[in-house]
Amino acid sequence: MINHQQVELTKLLASRLERLSVDSTWSHRASGLRGNLLKVLEKIVSGLRGEETQLAILIEKGFEILRNAALEIPDLGALKSHHKLR
Repeated sequence: MINHQQVELTKLLASRLERLSVDSTWSHRASGLRGNLLKVLEKIVSGLRGEETQLAILIEKGFEILRNAALEIPDLGALKSHHKLR
């Protein structure tokens, strides 16, 4: 059974996936995963049993996408140093 904290975590994760820049190579995957997260969450909240494992897998994949998207963000300090060297 899913608890309130898992519901809130799933909603927060879905929100963060939605906010990925369209310029990110991960945005398309994030969009699809977000939809699946919300569908599975809705099923669980409405009382459907047996979806908890699927939700756990989707949550892990969601965090994986966020980690990979974060790696695309340039290091601001390195950019400033590079710019000063010119």
